[in-house]
Amino acid sequence: MPRPAGPRSVAVMFALRPLTRYQLVTDLGIAVVFFLVALAIELVASATPIDNVAGSLIALAFAGAVALRRLHPGLALCVAWAAALAQMGFGRQPSPSDLAIFAVLYTTSAYGSRRVFWFGFVSAIVGAAVVPLYLVGRGLQAPPNGNDWFAVIALFLAAGFALMLAWVSGALVRTAMRAAANSRAQRAAEAETIAEQERVRIARDMHDVVAHSLAVVIAQADGARYAAASDPRATSEALTTISSTARAALADVRLLLTQLRHSQAEGPQPTLADLDTLFQRMRAAGVALEVEVDPVPPGEPPAAIQLAVYRIMQEALTNALRHGVDPRVRVHLGWWPDRVVASVRNARATASVPAPVNPPSGGHGLIGMRERAQLVGGHLTAGPEYGEFVVRATLPIGSPL
Repeated sequence: MPRPAGPRSVAVMFALRPLTRYQLVTDLGIAVVFFLVALAIELVASATPIDNVAGSLIALAFAGAVALRRLHPGLALCVAWAAALAQMGFGRQPSPSDLAIFAVLYTTSAYGSRRVFWFGFVSAIVGAAVVPLYLVGRGLQAPPNGNDWFAVIALFLAAGFALMLAWVSGALVRTAMRAAANSRAQRAAEAETIAEQERVRIARDMHDVVAHSLAVVIAQADGARYAAASDPRATSEALTTISSTARAALADVRLLLTQLRHSQAEGPQPTLADLDTLFQRMRAAGVALEVEVDPVPPGEPPAAIQLAVYRIMQEALTNALRHGVDPRVRVHLGWWPDRVVASVRNARATASVPAPVNPPSGGHGLIGMRERAQLVGGHLTAGPEYGEFVVRATLPIGSPL
């Protein structure tokens, strides 16, 4: 047994389409003009007062269907059907008022719900069958020969073609509107994806800059505090390093914030030439850094690879400074024709002093390094290896790995 329609389904069935004020005024104006023209035609064709009343009601019903055709296509179709049945019930001849049926079928197909869409299709088929039968009943007797049957068939085909043409035209417009809506939604989704990727990139850069700079500042501040009493010169050097690191971090943060405010602007990014400054900063922070470059870069590597190498080195050295138990850190860069292999090894002091077995927790450093490697088509590993904690990145230069 079918369930009765609930309040929500009834509300959806009789929901009005949102139209602008201009559209409402336009539809109402067209309906008023249509009513006046249709009324004049119906009254001219009327011979009795009853015909005048019937013609007026039919003209009013068709005009109402025209007024409602975009606001509520389903209701407009019902009103048009009522007007057509009244026209046939009063035995009136077809008139220009029937043009409203084509407008209603068009909007039913173009703007109606799925149920109204197919209701309009069925209405076009039924109308194509009813029109010839009605005309035969009014003007033609039972066909005595094949020529009259041919006339009936011709009427059926003509009516079907006209009604289906209106419905199909609306269906084409409906398809075009849906395609345009899908295209807009796809463009919006792509723009949101690009914006999200940009936000992730800026957040990753912000993490790299702030985490590295704060790690250096903290290490220098702790060293200066312990050396303040015995070596004033060390304190002065530590403060100098803190000042230069803080200024560089402030400049980087301002650059990132500028990019965040103006997403179209691309600021300068670190390159291989900035690695020496990074290494000097880490040595000034107390890291016993050994750097080996073998083989050397074959020409000028791509800018994306240079940025990835710099950021991965920056984050790996920062983690070594923050979490390492030994100041000795070894860096190796191998520039091959098709790839670059970058590794950072944090040595353990003695066998009795445990080094961290798992990657440093509580941050996004390793995730950010892996993302940077993956963005340029490479991969990154991090973990214990022969008594050391090793971060190793392999990035393609030429053809993908």
